[in-house]
Amino acid sequence: MLLEVCAFNLQSAVIAEKVGAKRVELCENPADGGTTPSYGTIKQTREKIGISLYPIVRPRAGNYFFDEDEFAIIKQDILLCKELGCDGISTGVSKGNGEIDTERLKRMVEWAYPMGVTCHRVFDATPDPMKALEDIITCGCERVLTSGQKPSAPEGINLLAELVQQADGRIIIMPGAGVRSGNIETLVNGTGATEFHTSARMIAPDPVTFRNPAILDATDWYIANEEELRKIMEVLNNISL
Repeated sequence: MLLEVCAFNLQSAVIAEKVGAKRVELCENPADGGTTPSYGTIKQTREKIGISLYPIVRPRAGNYFFDEDEFAIIKQDILLCKELGCDGISTGVSKGNGEIDTERLKRMVEWAYPMGVTCHRVFDATPDPMKALEDIITCGCERVLTSGQKPSAPEGINLLAELVQQADGRIIIMPGAGVRSGNIETLVNGTGATEFHTSARMIAPDPVTFRNPAILDATDWYIANEEELRKIMEVLNNISL
């Protein structure tokens, strides 16, 4: 059983390694569902942790239908991740009709090589999940991060089980979204998956003693909940035994 932690900062990535997670998906902007982290964030995180590092390559929030300039940005970010010694990336791209853009995704996998590629939750925005799964397999991705096309993985457990069966070892199905210590055992037993994804995030304590109430752009930031991650790891380790 393997746990991937969605880390929205370096501090969370360090916590992920500390508790025994095997991979970090590094992102920024949790309110947007995760976007590409900065050069400095990727570089510093790569230097600080020894477990697998997969930055998300997603230039903006919203849909996954990118114009030519955005696609050029994606290429540069993929090459940057490779230059910085990342183990892989988490990415995805769709056509205007929501289906996986296989031609573009194949190019992204080629740019990433020899890094691995996780196809992120663009999968959950597709109109036909079974077709999307086959499309992603043909593109050469290692795994699919999915909530079973529901707001959370526990809600999508039935489709997740079907996807694991259809994948039949050709690609990894990694349930994510809403994965917690209280439901991880149910997800393991109900899906047959062996890799799981969680942020286990909480609002980070604020050491700053003064806040100007008229300035509203200083919002909360999030950090991985070490205690919750340890509980998840304990469940997965017990299942593995």
